Amino acid sequence: MDLSKLDAKQLKQLKKDIDKELNRRRKEDVKEAQKELKGLAERYGISIQDLVTGAATGKSGRRAAPARFRHPDDPSKGWSGRGRKPGWIKEWEAKGRSLDELRVE
Repeated sequence: MDLSKLDAKQLKQLKKDIDKELNRRRKEDVKEAQKELKGLAERYGISIQDLVTGAATGKSGRRAAPARFRHPDDPSKGWSGRGRKPGWIKEWEAKGRSLDELRVE
């Protein structure tokens, strides 16, 4: 398909149609995956919840540690202080700023 022959209105409609089709296919994939999970759970005699959470193995679910540091401009970015430092923390410190400035109270 040669997109260069389409005007802006046609391209926008094509994008809308593609997004709609991708969404429809995603829903189909989810339904198929749910059927497969249900079949697996029934095959092994466990609930889907146990299959997903691992409760049947006796292992408790590991939760992420709460954020101890938060990005000053983007509150969706946080860091628990564990593991590698995220890039935004490294950039902050490279500017000579203190990690304590980002600490969540």
